[in-house]
Amino acid sequence: MSQTKVEAPFIQRNEIFRNKFCNGDFQVHQRFDGSATAASTAYMSFDRIKTLLINTGAAWTIEKETLSVTDLATTGHKQALEVKCTTADTSTGAAEYNAVFFSLEANSLQDLNYGTSAAKSLTVSFWVRSYQTGTFILTAAKSDSTTYYNPKEYTINASNTWEHKVLTFSPTAGGTSLITSSNGAIPNDNGQGMHFYFLLNAGSNYHATNDTWATSGIATSNQTNMMSSTDNHWSITGLQIEVGDQATDFEYLPFDIQLQRCLRYFFRDNLYTSGVGATGSIAAGQCNTTTRFDGQYDFPVLMRARPTGSVSGADKFRVQHAGSTTTTTGVALEADGVAPSFKSTMIYATVSSGLTAGRAGNLIHNNATAYIDNDAEF
Repeated sequence: MSQTKVEAPFIQRNEIFRNKFCNGDFQVHQRFDGSATAASTAYMSFDRIKTLLINTGAAWTIEKETLSVTDLATTGHKQALEVKCTTADTSTGAAEYNAVFFSLEANSLQDLNYGTSAAKSLTVSFWVRSYQTGTFILTAAKSDSTTYYNPKEYTINASNTWEHKVLTFSPTAGGTSLITSSNGAIPNDNGQGMHFYFLLNAGSNYHATNDTWATSGIATSNQTNMMSSTDNHWSITGLQIEVGDQATDFEYLPFDIQLQRCLRYFFRDNLYTSGVGATGSIAAGQCNTTTRFDGQYDFPVLMRARPTGSVSGADKFRVQHAGSTTTTTGVALEADGVAPSFKSTMIYATVSSGLTAGRAGNLIHNNATAYIDNDAEF
C-alpha cells in the first residue's frame, strides 16, 4: 500500500538582522567610557541612544551596568543601560518629561507595509529592572511625513528584579486607521522612519490613551514618576524590535558587526586610544602652503547622511612631513561649499610654520585626548 508523504509547513522568516535596533545589547558606546554620566538632551552615551530632559527639575545619570553571573543567567546579557535619579522632582510639571530615546531608519522598515491595508505589527521585547514598581510607558512613533504616536503601558511587578517584557504595536491599535491610511506610509529613504521613547516621567501635556495611535501624546496618566527619589534606578538590556506579532529569541551578533551598523550613524575617530597610537594616520594629503595641510578624510562605512564633523581641539594633532612632525594650531572638516559625501570629506590642518608647499604629508594624532566626531544621527 502506498503512503502519502506529508511535508512540514514552510515558515518563511528573515532570520538574519531581524532586530531592527542595532545595539540592543548595548555593546557599543563610542561617546563615553561607560561610567556614570550626567544626562542631557543629546546623544551622549550608548550608540543610537539619545537622552531627553524636557523642562525638567530632575537630574539623572546614564551608565553601563556590568551584570552579575546571576543576571547573565537570567537575561542572557553581560551589560545593560542603567539610569539613576540624582536630583529628585516629586511633582512632574505639565510640560515636563524625561526619556531614553532611539530611532530607526526608514529604509529598514519597508517590510512593515505601513500606509496600506497589509500593514504589519511590530513587536518590541526587552529585559527591564527597576527599583520602583508600577506602570511605565514605551511609546512607538511613526515619523517621516505625518507623525503618529502610540504610548503602550507595561508593568514592573517586583523591585530590583529582571523581568522580560513583550509589547506588540498593532497597526490598528485602538481601532484606528492612521497607520493603514496613506499618511501612515514610511518613505523608502534614509530619514527617521520611527522613533521610540522609554518614559521615565511625563506631565499631563503629553498624556494620551494607552495603546492607541494618535497625532499627539507620548505617555499616559499612569506613568510612574521615576524621578521622584534619588533611590530610583531603571535598567534595560536585550532590546529587540522585529516585524510581526511575536517576539523571538534575542539576535546575538558579533561585536564587529554591531559596531559596523552603529558607525553608519556616528563615528568617533580616536586611533590613539584604540590601540593604533599616535602614529596612526588620520588622513593623507599634501602641504598646500607653509602653514596649511589638506587631506582626504575617509569614513569607515557609508554613513546615513552627510555627517557633522567636530574636532577635540586645535593642538591635538600633528602634521607628519619630510621626516618631521609639527603640532597643529587648528583642524577642521569640510562644511558646506564642496559638500562632503556619505563616504569621505576633506580635512584641513594649520600650523604656525615649517611645512613645504607641495610636499606629501599625513595628519596624525598628538595625544590620547585627540578625536574627531562624525555625527549622522537624526
